[in-house]
Amino acid sequence: MIKLGLIGKNIEYSFSRKYFTEKFKNESIEGSYVNFDCANKKDVAKLLKEQNDCLGFNVTIPYKQDVMPLLDELNKHASSIGAINTIKRLPSGKLKGFNTDYIGFRKSLKPFLARQTHTNALILGTGGASKAIAYALELEDISFKFVSRNPKKGQLSYDEINGAVLAKHTLVINTTPLGTFPNVTDCPKIPYRLLTRGHLLYDLVYNPEETQFLKNGKLHGATISNGYEMLKLQAEAAWTIWN
Repeated sequence: MIKLGLIGKNIEYSFSRKYFTEKFKNESIEGSYVNFDCANKKDVAKLLKEQNDCLGFNVTIPYKQDVMPLLDELNKHASSIGAINTIKRLPSGKLKGFNTDYIGFRKSLKPFLARQTHTNALILGTGGASKAIAYALELEDISFKFVSRNPKKGQLSYDEINGAVLAKHTLVINTTPLGTFPNVTDCPKIPYRLLTRGHLLYDLVYNPEETQFLKNGKLHGATISNGYEMLKLQAEAAWTIWN
């Protein structure tokens, strides 16, 4: 019997458990998928030692970077990204980290790139998920700027996003949790009134289906996409790694 799990904090809402439980049922696989809600990094370390019957784990906010030093080795893409969302227990018992977020994002973005030309992007947020997005954009030869509430050198603050910035950066990706249920009226503070039909707004949030960020973009004619397709694609990539 296959045992898998999700490591995160406040993850009762999680997509992964429902997705893999349904997968087991539909494909007649004997397996279980468990949510491991961890209060801190120490809990994560303890969990990885104790749950040695788990074939693998998904990792979500806020541990995509914190978990890396706890692993025995990293896949080259995960190492380059600096964040992981998938762990595989090797036959030796060692734990190896992977990142399938960049795979899911890149594949889900491609249909939009076939319809619109985007050469510059804004990545809203600088957490673990943002690193995978940046990696995927590099592979697509799309330049990008990070936007942060506390910007480091080379990054933008939200106050710096103006007409000139948005005219140049036609792809805007929200990697923050703002707008996630139940706080559905929250959204990143950008000047939505300056968006046009030439913009694409992509939100990694998938619950609700249409976040306030996406609603605001849609109101001004922008193309919009939520993170559900990305989640499905990254989940299938993780499944391939585990098996």
